Amino acid sequence: QVQLVESGGGLVQAGGSLRLSCAASGRTFSNYAMGWFRQAPGKEREFVASISWSGRLKYYADFVKGRFTISRTNAQNTVYLEMNSLKPEDTAVYYCNVRSGSPSTSVQAMPGDLDYWGQGTQVTVSS
Repeated sequence: QVQLVESGGGLVQAGGSLRLSCAASGRTFSNYAMGWFRQAPGKEREFVASISWSGRLKYYADFVKGRFTISRTNAQNTVYLEMNSLKPEDTAVYYCNVRSGSPSTSVQAMPGDLDYWGQGTQVTVSS
């Protein structure tokens, strides 16, 4: 059974930093993309960042460019999100995603893709 376990969320002041981690287990994830999405109260889930299996392709939402960095270690099936210069509007539940194929910016997987989600970790940025 596939499990994605996120950690690293918490409460931080504006301008601060957090590092999220997501460890995946339960199958082989060769050639799977990994990514982060977030959902704020009353809003739909949105794309934050994604990374290819090789790590060479990385995509970011415009609102995090220059502040967040995604990385992964395939030996541990782990993806990270380094978040700097945090703003109150970054407050949300952050979800880890592992998906077969190329990295995506879409919440919805393509038909036929294997798609796995973590339970989410809360990030709260105070002003």
